[in-house]
Amino acid sequence: MDFAKVSTEIRPLSGKGAAHRARAAGKLPAVLYGHKAEPLSLALDPVMLIKALDKDRKRNTVFSLSVQSDGKVEDVTAMIRDVQIDPMSRKPVHVDFIRVSLDEMVKVTIPVVLLGIPVGVTDGGNLHQSYRNLPITAKPADIPTKIEMDVTALKIGDALHASDLKLPPGVKVMLDAKEALASVVAPRAEKVEEVAAGAVPAEGAAPAEGAAAAAPGAAPGAAPAAGAPAAAGAKGAPAAPGAKGAPAAKKESEKKGK
Repeated sequence: MDFAKVSTEIRPLSGKGAAHRARAAGKLPAVLYGHKAEPLSLALDPVMLIKALDKDRKRNTVFSLSVQSDGKVEDVTAMIRDVQIDPMSRKPVHVDFIRVSLDEMVKVTIPVVLLGIPVGVTDGGNLHQSYRNLPITAKPADIPTKIEMDVTALKIGDALHASDLKLPPGVKVMLDAKEALASVVAPRAEKVEEVAAGAVPAEGAAPAEGAAAAAPGAAPGAAPAAGAPAAAGAKGAPAAPGAKGAPAAKKESEKKGK
């Protein structure tokens, strides 16, 4: 396996002041740790680091760091553990490297790519992807660039689980075997319609506001019997005796005022 080679130099001082001075000199401050070794404060060329990144592996690129200190050069196999990005320029401002061994398993995440159009989607369902990146363990040389999953055969209600993955030799996924990675679900609109169609008013529920109560024994929607008083509040119904604003009440008040 070919490693991405990057030259680094020891930063004599650690802390924010030293990091600022390194950036002012056009260098990218970094820290190298791991394997129970003393952490080293480094400085490197940010352009060289970006060019050295594998286009497919990206953050999972394995580096051969050339560390220069007191005229001595040490080659260290390392990977990127963390990168701090400037929110305005989107350029790296600090990098954490971790020492790795080609014989040891490392924990990384790799992208999941879904292939094909599920049968369930053709039938009106929706494809749901639970994981876009998978946590795995593998030796540095065995880390795949991506994992592909064929979802063509999925019907509505079907799912692919972690146990369905076809992983390269030496690669293990850090998920429960029953964990769903991709599934096809029924459209939400159909579920809402089903719920609305199955909704039944609760027993004893009051009629809607402004609706007249049906007479006992009357068929739903039947008109009131001839001569029967209309329900209170019904449009066009005469006001009840003594009701505010009724003509009879107005005449009575005029008589008392005379």
